Amino acid sequence: MSKLRLGLPKGSLQDSTFQLFKRAGFNITLRSRSYFPTIDDSELEIVLMRAQEIPRYVNEGVLDAGLSGYDWIMENEADVVEVADLVYSKQTSNPIKLVLAVANESNIHSVKDLEGKRIATELVNVTKNYLKQNGVNAVVEYSYGATEVKVPTLVDAIADITETGSSIKANNLRIIATILESSTKLHANNISWQDPWKREKLQNLSILLQGALRADSKVGLKMNVPGDKLDNVLSVLPAMKHPTISKLYNSDWVAVEVVLDEKQVRDLIPPLLQIGAQDIIEYPLNKVIP
Repeated sequence: MSKLRLGLPKGSLQDSTFQLFKRAGFNITLRSRSYFPTIDDSELEIVLMRAQEIPRYVNEGVLDAGLSGYDWIMENEADVVEVADLVYSKQTSNPIKLVLAVANESNIHSVKDLEGKRIATELVNVTKNYLKQNGVNAVVEYSYGATEVKVPTLVDAIADITETGSSIKANNLRIIATILESSTKLHANNISWQDPWKREKLQNLSILLQGALRADSKVGLKMNVPGDKLDNVLSVLPAMKHPTISKLYNSDWVAVEVVLDEKQVRDLIPPLLQIGAQDIIEYPLNKVIP
C-alpha cells in the first residue's frame, strides 16, 4: 500500500494541529513520549518533530510533506512546494509576525539604527537577509530561548515571533519593524509532488484542512418563515451564496437555511424575529467546502 509520510509540529502547535485534523475528519492518537502517532487513515504515516526541522526534512526527501510555518521554510531556505496556506496558530486564527523589538527606553527607532548593533533571534538567516535588504550591518546571534529578557543587558534588539504582542509588551519592549508575516504551510518536496498518487493525496488533504479552517468562523442558521414575510427576511439575511428555501408540508410557511459568519448572528436574530421569522436554530459546522 502506498503511504504519504507527513511531518506534524510537536510543541506549541501540536494541540491546535491535532484539533484541526479532527475537524477535517482525521483522528490522531498519541502515546506518551511517542514521536509516531497513529491516525485512522492507513495511507498516512505521521511523524512528530519540531516545526523548525520539518522544512529541512521535507526538502531533503525524508518526509513527503509537512506542516510548518513560512518563517521556518525561509530560515531553512527549503526548496519545497506550497500545497496550502493554513492560517492558524496556537492561540488565534491570525498569522504570526517576526518582529524586531528593542527596550522601550532605547534610542533605536528604526531598522537603520541597528547599524553595528547586536541582535538575538532563533531565525538567524531570515534576520540577516532582512538587514542586508535594508543595507544594515549588525551582529546576529542565535538565541537558545528566553529571547525577550536579553534586551537591553545582553543585546541591543531581538527578532522574535509574536502572535498577540502581549509578551513583547510584558517584557517592556516595543516593535520597530516587522520582518515577515507567517502562517502554517502544508508543503511538499518536489519529488513527492511529481508522484501522481501523493499529489492527489495531498490535494485531497488540503481540501479537508482548509474546509475545517473555513468553518471556524461560519455557522449554519435555520428558521421558519411565513410565505408573506419571506421577502422581508431575505432582505436582511446574508449568505455565502444564496439561501436554501424549502416549502413546509401542508403549509404556506417556508424553511430558510443559510451559512454565514458567526459574528453576524447576534445582530441578525432580533430583527429576524421582528419581521416574522420563527423557530430559529444556529448550529456549528465542521467543514465548509466552497
